[in-house]
Amino acid sequence: MQNLLNSITKIQKFIYQRKILINTIVIVLAFLVTLPVFVYTRKNILNFEWEIPYDKAFVFLLLFGLFIGCIKLFSKYIIYLITIYLIIFIIAALEGNYTFFKVLNSYKIIVYNADDNYEKEAVKINTLLPFPNKNRVLESVDYLNPKVRNFALYCVNKHFKLEAKHQPENRKFIQYFAVFKEINARWNYVNDPITDEYFAKGSESLTYFSGDCDDHAILMASTIKAIGGTMRLIHTGKHMYPELLIGKASDLEQVVFIIKKELFPQLTNGKVLFIHREENGYIWLNMDYTAHYPGGPFLGEEILGILQLN
Repeated sequence: MQNLLNSITKIQKFIYQRKILINTIVIVLAFLVTLPVFVYTRKNILNFEWEIPYDKAFVFLLLFGLFIGCIKLFSKYIIYLITIYLIIFIIAALEGNYTFFKVLNSYKIIVYNADDNYEKEAVKINTLLPFPNKNRVLESVDYLNPKVRNFALYCVNKHFKLEAKHQPENRKFIQYFAVFKEINARWNYVNDPITDEYFAKGSESLTYFSGDCDDHAILMASTIKAIGGTMRLIHTGKHMYPELLIGKASDLEQVVFIIKKELFPQLTNGKVLFIHREENGYIWLNMDYTAHYPGGPFLGEEILGILQLN
């Protein structure tokens, strides 16, 4: 009788341990599946932009619970599910589109609380005035000039060596910020002639890296446009400065993380990044010389005109 009881106890213990093992595998597998799906969903589908950033936790837990339920439903095929996951993971990793470290880095960017790290300032397009000297300024943004392009390449190769963990959409911003860093470090403010506004071409300013705010804005816009960035110029009456198109809110999360946690951590410690958000949701980052990092403070003047450099 005692032997029978011992056998039953061993069987119960085995079943209990097996359940623990299966539940552990289910949770781990659900997490591994949730991670890339959460990154994709957050970037492309569900981005609620709640004032208190609980939307990230809500989306992740929703997906995590969903996958736990699905995997438990098919738990008797757990070996096949693991095999399918590994096959997909290996194929994607070989193609370079998905590695665990790339997804983990994207997850880290999204989870990083960027919601309190910038100031939103609405731009009312219908109140803007015609941009002064528009044609002269447009002619000065000579981003197709080989000198401008070569200078942009010089900046990219000098600053912020890229790591494999960065996705292509992050790499382009890192390259734009490399341009900012070089111009910001070398720029010397020099006044225009008293009699007239002088607009130096971007290629012209590469000789001495000197001029007024107009010349700085034109050089910054020209150089970043030369490597694919979308720029615009802001006119305030007494000042002109460049802005870089970031994209939507999910893109801003990545940019804030890159600037504050990776490229300019000491300079941006305790600082906010200054942006303009359009009514359609598109976000522009200040690239003026008011700070030694992208997203420095505005000079506080009212925006009178915007020149899109398409």
